[in-house]
Amino acid sequence: MTDGARLGGRYAVRSGWQVATLAERRTESPSAATLVLDVPGWPGHQPGQHLDVRLTAADGYTAERSYSLASASGPAAGGGRVEITVQRVADGEVSPYLVDSFPVGSAIEVRGPIGGWFVWDPVRDAGTPVLLLAGGSGLVPLMAMARARREAGDRTPFRLICSVRTAEDQLYPDELAALTARSDGFEARTIFTRAVSLTALRGPRRLTDSELASWGWPPDLEPRVYVCGPTGFVETVSRMLVAQGHDPARVRTERFGPAGG
Repeated sequence: MTDGARLGGRYAVRSGWQVATLAERRTESPSAATLVLDVPGWPGHQPGQHLDVRLTAADGYTAERSYSLASASGPAAGGGRVEITVQRVADGEVSPYLVDSFPVGSAIEVRGPIGGWFVWDPVRDAGTPVLLLAGGSGLVPLMAMARARREAGDRTPFRLICSVRTAEDQLYPDELAALTARSDGFEARTIFTRAVSLTALRGPRRLTDSELASWGWPPDLEPRVYVCGPTGFVETVSRMLVAQGHDPARVRTERFGPAGG
């Protein structure tokens, strides 16, 4: 089965999976969309966890992918409704269908929440400075943490650095600006690696060691650090953090790479 548009033609729930319904789709960028899913009996989740989705074609062919949860947290933040943001992968099998063609009202199999290491808890972790470092769509689980902070009315100091190729590739720019404008301890910076926006304060280049040291938290504050993005970005930034003196045990990473889209 090679035609992505035929995925989702049927579903058959198996152990650990349940049926969700697409309630809404929001465009986030020319290549990404947020899917709002109604999941009956959703048990809640922690910001940073992810969700598996499975599409089944009429001939029985299945395709599974894992996507970070973008919504804040558990039932108090929306009951059985959760959000994932999907980035279209060129020549991908699943992501183009989910971003462009998956009809509102259609069913999809989901399993989750999954993961317990790359999470931030607004109760358990409140007060300890947080540094968030995102490469491209690696912003999604970090945005869930920022949203959880806002929903909890928490004032834990957060600093976010997001690296994207161009201004068109940004996710949630208006929401990040609004979070920063609250002046409650949340700061966000976006850098561009290919082409800059008209308001950019630096040329297009990758995050430098001096920028990370200046915009991040100093190691002696012992911040919680979350790094998410493509493997190359995560490995490079993690090495920089350790070289600057951050405790490797306090640097949590999540990476992604080619997986068929």
